[in-house]
Amino acid sequence: MSKSKAELETAIRNDILSKITEMLSEKLDTDVLPVSASELAIPVLDEEGNEKFAVVKVSIPRGTRNGSGYDPYDGYAAAEEYKAEQEEKATKKAASAAKKEQAAKLREQKREAKQVAKAVENLEKAVQDYNEKKGE
Repeated sequence: MSKSKAELETAIRNDILSKITEMLSEKLDTDVLPVSASELAIPVLDEEGNEKFAVVKVSIPRGTRNGSGYDPYDGYAAAEEYKAEQEEKATKKAASAAKKEQAAKLREQKREAKQVAKAVENLEKAVQDYNEKKGE
C-alpha cells in the first residue's frame, strides 16, 4: 500500500527531528524539548547566564500554489535568492555608510570654513582697531 504525500513528508520530518534531537542532546549535553510536531526547544544561556530558549523548526515545504496544485519548492533557488538579497543589503549598507561618511566630511569642511571666516573677521577687526589707534 502506497503512502500519501503527507505521510511521506511527515516521515522525513520526524526522521530529521529525531536526528537533530539526538545530536543536540549529545553535543550540548542538555534536554531537547519537543514543543510541537515540527519544533524543538533547547534551553540555552546568554553571555550573562540568563536562560533563553532556541527553537528549531523543521518543515517540508510543498511549494507555492499555482491554481491547479503546487509549483514544487526549490531549495537551491531559495538559497540563491537569499544570497542575492543579502548581497543587495550589503551593497545598500555600504552605500549608506559612504553617504554618511561624505556628509560627515562635508560638515567638517563647513565647520572649518566657518572657523577660517571667523578668524579672518577677527583679524580684519584687529587691523581696523590698530589702524584707528594709530590714526588717533
